[in-house]
Amino acid sequence: MKQIFIDQFVVPPTAQQEFKERMKINRNFIKKLEGFIEDRAYERHDEQGNLICITTAIWQNEDVLKKAKEAVQQEYQQQGFDMKAMLQRLNISMERNTYREIAD
Repeated sequence: MKQIFIDQFVVPPTAQQEFKERMKINRNFIKKLEGFIEDRAYERHDEQGNLICITTAIWQNEDVLKKAKEAVQQEYQQQGFDMKAMLQRLNISMERNTYREIAD
């Protein structure tokens, strides 16, 4: 069963450029992983100028999603990148969940 990985970020104006650069790196990386189907990114701005960004990544099944998460963490280690620290430093909030498609 397909797994849909959905993140929502709230990004302050001062952090938007760095956030978008990092998002591009991540999206380019996951597209090369086994079991990846497709991804999308959506954005809007709230009244305070914060970027509200929703990203989705669709994976063939739960097993390949688990492997993809592990591969992303390994890639972060090789890059010396700490996602949690970046989010905290830039005051970005994130909500992350995995969903399944509803069958007709």
